[in-house]
Amino acid sequence: MLPPTLARWPADRRLILAAAFLRATAVGMVGVLSGLHLARLGLSGSQIGVVVGAGLAGNALATAWAMTDRRLGARRLLVLLSVAGAAGGVALTRFEHPLALALVAFLGMMNGMGRDRGPALVLEQALLPSTTDDAGRTGALAVHSLVQDAGHALGSLLAGLPAWLAAVPAGRHTDGMAVSLWVYAALLLAGAALYPRLSGAIEPVAPERRASLTPASRRVLWKICALFGLDGLGGGFLTGALLAYFFFERFGVGPGTVGALFFAARVLNAGSHLLAAWLAKRIGLVNTMVWTHLPSSLLLVTVGFAPSFAVAAALFLLREGLVEMDVPTRASYVAAVVRPEERAFAGGATLLVRLGAWAAAPFLAGALMEGRSLALPLVVAAAMKIAYDLLLWSAFRHLRPPEERARAG
Repeated sequence: MLPPTLARWPADRRLILAAAFLRATAVGMVGVLSGLHLARLGLSGSQIGVVVGAGLAGNALATAWAMTDRRLGARRLLVLLSVAGAAGGVALTRFEHPLALALVAFLGMMNGMGRDRGPALVLEQALLPSTTDDAGRTGALAVHSLVQDAGHALGSLLAGLPAWLAAVPAGRHTDGMAVSLWVYAALLLAGAALYPRLSGAIEPVAPERRASLTPASRRVLWKICALFGLDGLGGGFLTGALLAYFFFERFGVGPGTVGALFFAARVLNAGSHLLAAWLAKRIGLVNTMVWTHLPSSLLLVTVGFAPSFAVAAALFLLREGLVEMDVPTRASYVAAVVRPEERAFAGGATLLVRLGAWAAAPFLAGALMEGRSLALPLVVAAAMKIAYDLLLWSAFRHLRPPEERARAG
């Protein structure tokens, strides 16, 4: 028996949310475990950056495919992506050479960000607006983001599985890291089993057709992509794998502690999404995106110079309570300023530039951590994100979505 609110939601929305939760749980796990797993294998900071960057490059390539080739249809493509990711997770347990690990991460689209950002997200965010109207669009996407961060939180907590297994007699002779990566694969496969149950009516564009952009949409999308690319470059310095490595090297904390910290961070992320939807109704999508994101970037700098793990953790959690409020509002804004049949392409394009930037940044971030300072990537990331916030507000504060124009009169 479903709760009354869930029962009123279309079945397609419930299935998308369930699959997103399972995938986000898997991503939350691998975002913490990948950096620790690679460090355990003896990889240096720069080598970890290469592997993480390769996984994000695989995500970028798959996103380009998802946004342009619709012959398979969204449902079948979502299944294929999930199966490929599961295979990659299993393969990570079989190799130790950095180049082999980078290839596995690329083919398996390993997301070391610790947050679910990839082709499956693009497809789901294109499908969700079809389950509601303009007034409900931001709320539906906010719930999707909340569900994902609930999964990220659970996944971060499950990243402590190797430590838990080592603490019990029955698990002391078990490779806890390998078991955890198998759990990661199982979660992706469980999500893959849900997508075939989606109705055919949810596809915004027939599988044999390709979406094209109007000139007006193209002009808006070019500017949005340029700015999102800058933000993505900053975000690429802050993958979950590299942040886990930062806390491990700087303060000597292990998987259980880092996993608990990331769990708390994702809980704060999840709650902030509903607050973002409430705030957007009062001050607008662009204002919500900018004026919540900007202070989170300032807090990021302080994490790098914290004198102890306790202080760093507290500042990190303050930052995480704000940083994700632009996620549902950003997705809603992009969906609002293009036509419904353009949403998959537009969402894919904006995420693609982010993924390209994310894929490039870990190479440099890992090298900076190894050769310069563990805190330097955090400072560089904060500077890029502050520039993005100010430029976004300047460029788009007057371009309002339909629901905001309707409220204005």
